[in-house]
Amino acid sequence: MITITTSNNKKVYFASDQHLGAPTADASLPREKIFVAWLENIKKDAEAIFLLGDLFDFWFEYEKVVPKGFVRVLGKLAEISDSGIPIYFFVGNHDLWMKDYFEKELNIPVFHKPQEFIINQKKFLIGHGDGLGPGDLGFKRMKKVFTFPLFQWFFRWLHPDLGVKLGQYMSVKNKMISGEEDAKFLGEEKEWLVQYSRKKLTEKHFDYFVFGHRHLPLEIKLQENSMYFNLGDWIQYYTYGEFSSGFQLLKNK
Repeated sequence: MITITTSNNKKVYFASDQHLGAPTADASLPREKIFVAWLENIKKDAEAIFLLGDLFDFWFEYEKVVPKGFVRVLGKLAEISDSGIPIYFFVGNHDLWMKDYFEKELNIPVFHKPQEFIINQKKFLIGHGDGLGPGDLGFKRMKKVFTFPLFQWFFRWLHPDLGVKLGQYMSVKNKMISGEEDAKFLGEEKEWLVQYSRKKLTEKHFDYFVFGHRHLPLEIKLQENSMYFNLGDWIQYYTYGEFSSGFQLLKNK
């Protein structure tokens, strides 16, 4: 378990679901510039930064090749990491094929499952959120296929020009990796990440559950001393989380 303590009025920041590259590289470039400007702004008082997945709309790491583009955001993340500010990355359902590129090139640890953190003596459970709880059935079926070693082996043998185009098509056009239902509020009692969080509370106490994936900025009280937050996205809402003594959902201006 990683422990973080803020100092000198510093803060911990959280963001997810930028989906850079969607629906096209040209169309997402303005959003990438906005996100990079946000990173530049927060680095002055960031104790740590959490990126909770789907930074890219499609990402696949071949042994010697990664998808073309995203130079602005990758350069900014490298600059921030090199300055000594820790960044923690959680893979989402659109970048689930991330391996060790971030760790080797940017010194950014990559997590494939929710992780526990203690921040300013508060217990957090943090993750992207895909495939958790009783819902998200379409993704659960997809993940069994996309994480099957034989499928990945065959995909890796595709020429990157073909493999990346195919992956982008599935992600943007077919919505095989996620769909429009991600952005519809189901009601507090039917939100499966809320159900997941409440079940976890029967096993262990957490002060904060922080997830992405749902594309909705949500703040839901689970118990008197436990909250669920969803970070929204950088497509429609441009929202992010900020924590020092308490957690806030804020909108990038």
